[in-house]
Amino acid sequence: MAFTYFFFALASWFVLRPIRDAVAASSGATQLSWLFVGTLTLTLVANPLLSALVVRFPPRKFIPYAYHSIVVSLLLFYVLLRTVGASEGSVADIWIGRGFFIWLSVFVLFVTSLFWCFMADVFRSEQAKRLFGFIGVGGTLGSVAGSALTAFLAPRIGAVNLLLVSCALLEVAVLVVSRFPSVAGAVVPVAEPASGDLRTDSDPGLPSPDTQTVGGSVWSGFTRTISSPYLAGVAVFLVLFTIGSTFVYFQQSAIVGEAYADRTSRTEVLAQIELAVQVLTVLAQIFLTGRMIRWFGLVSALAFLPVLSMIGFGALAAAPTFAAVAVFVVLRRAGNFAFTNPAMEVLFTVVSRDDKYKAKAFIETFVYRVGDQIGAWAFAALTAVGLGLTAIAWIPVPMSAVWMAIAVWLSRRHAVLANEKSPATAA
Repeated sequence: MAFTYFFFALASWFVLRPIRDAVAASSGATQLSWLFVGTLTLTLVANPLLSALVVRFPPRKFIPYAYHSIVVSLLLFYVLLRTVGASEGSVADIWIGRGFFIWLSVFVLFVTSLFWCFMADVFRSEQAKRLFGFIGVGGTLGSVAGSALTAFLAPRIGAVNLLLVSCALLEVAVLVVSRFPSVAGAVVPVAEPASGDLRTDSDPGLPSPDTQTVGGSVWSGFTRTISSPYLAGVAVFLVLFTIGSTFVYFQQSAIVGEAYADRTSRTEVLAQIELAVQVLTVLAQIFLTGRMIRWFGLVSALAFLPVLSMIGFGALAAAPTFAAVAVFVVLRRAGNFAFTNPAMEVLFTVVSRDDKYKAKAFIETFVYRVGDQIGAWAFAALTAVGLGLTAIAWIPVPMSAVWMAIAVWLSRRHAVLANEKSPATAA
């Protein structure tokens, strides 16, 4: 069921991702940096709204509520693009496209973050190491399906009509959430009996954790992130990842914008890149992810992307061409989906339930976008002072070395926390 849920959630997003990237490709570095400002602002507004749902409703209810809200917003954009912004290149079309870019950038974070919050809640650390790679295959296949649908349908029905396809896929994901089986054996943070043993949902009369409200404060996601060294380390790790990703994204947008002239051709080639990413990812997830973590430890998956980024940015500095950026994007995004993302989700299996739904969501949405914004401003500033793509590509290389050091520390800290939790899990 988790596999199926992730399939439809990511298929919904990847139908729309090439449309968002086509908007970015038609924007300059300065305009794109302001789009990132708008994304950060909207994420800041949306985060406490999501936390309010988490406090009041169990996951089986607040996840569908959040997804239904996204579907309504997509339908609104569909109407606007079909009416007010029907003329491509008009002032209305440009501004609606920018608003669409901002909303989609927020949309993807909340869709995927809610999924992994749910997974971290229902699977223990050792289960996650074994199963998250396989569950991730569901998302990867959904990404392949979404990218393939866009590449096939965009020249036939137009980019705007793909919004309806995305809405239908997301509603199927809602249906899966509502029918998700009850969880057995997960530890629920309830009061300890006199014996000191933790009660679990397998105890008589204790409900499944995914049917219980999380409760607590709306703002605890922020306070816990800045007060916990472990959560703060995860946040810094993610910021360094997003800064590097933003540099790659801006370079991709600049190169694609020069190589392809209209929205449909940009959408088509970007969809082809995404298709290559997802095909490579699914092969890695099936044959490598679980084995890599079991054989070489969590550190191997967390450090994979920093090492690849040091090599990739150096190569891009040597040859800032479409072929070079396409290969780097494919390898980096596939490495993220296959190794880094499942490893990061394992990191959250050893924290409290409140942290899984609030601190995790705060880190994966607002903190993620802070990293985006830092990267966007930095790239725009470097461009403004006259640096070209070659010079800019060298800057993330030492940053990736720091990123790798944090990956090593997090993997060691996770092992300590997992060992501390293991007696309670056995009980």
